[in-house]
Amino acid sequence: MITSIFKKSSILNYALIIILLLVSFFLFQSNALSQLSGATDLSDNTLLIILLLTSFFLVNFIVKKNGLTKNSSYTILFFLLFLLIFPLVFSHSNLLFANFFLLLAMRRLISLQTLKAPKEKIFDASMWIFIASLFHFWCILFIFLVYISIIFHVSRDYRNWLLPFVAFVTTAVVFLVAALYFDKTWIDHILSQTQTHFELDYFTSHYQNAALSFYVVIALYFLFSMVFSLTNRPLILQASYKKMIFGFLIGSVVFILSPDKNNAMLLFTFFPLAVMITNNIEYSQNKMYQEIVLLLLIAGSLFAFFAQL
Repeated sequence: MITSIFKKSSILNYALIIILLLVSFFLFQSNALSQLSGATDLSDNTLLIILLLTSFFLVNFIVKKNGLTKNSSYTILFFLLFLLIFPLVFSHSNLLFANFFLLLAMRRLISLQTLKAPKEKIFDASMWIFIASLFHFWCILFIFLVYISIIFHVSRDYRNWLLPFVAFVTTAVVFLVAALYFDKTWIDHILSQTQTHFELDYFTSHYQNAALSFYVVIALYFLFSMVFSLTNRPLILQASYKKMIFGFLIGSVVFILSPDKNNAMLLFTFFPLAVMITNNIEYSQNKMYQEIVLLLLIAGSLFAFFAQL
């Protein structure tokens, strides 16, 4: 029954997901306001909502444009459910900005499979990644995904290997000029983020620990499911699915390395994991399995969300 709602893309599905997103966002913000911590004013809330909605639009556009999934709404549904598991994302505009630019980079890297204008796509993707690193430094690790994509598609032209360096210099020069002109503390802010912290000692409640454990379990299950079933996928899409696997792994490393760690930093793994789960469900012929997976994810996400309010 649940699968029948989201197995197709329709205005009703999109409206339902957007309404759920807005309701959960304002529930979290109202709770933060009542606790007098993490409260944001109207302009901040508007910015966060715009970032969330544009991120949802990008996620949906990427999977539909590149044929990563069938004609369903599963991917943006799972993206929403992951936000509910870690509602702290709703209060971190820097992470939302970083993820938005990473999605722009992913869009260009996945479209490399067409082999049209590869140099422009490599440069654009690299630039978006470096811009994302200005909001969260360790996002710079996603530059490895650019080189992985080059290996998959256009490794014979040596100029493709140099383009990320050109993008780095371009981004760095523009940032330094802007920082020196507007606010030199921007540079100190970037340098402070280059530190690392490996310990998971940031939990303020058992529910945050439980949410992380729940996410890790489902992530590992669907990650290994994708890895072991990859050869059964259409040959033309296998490189894109490999990028999803590597993207998830790099996002996990970003979470592990980041200082001032919190569950919201797993945001960078949401998109590739949402694609992998969607792929798993769409290729399954077992209707009961599909229903159980959706029910468990929805129930677990809602419980995690309300437990952390």
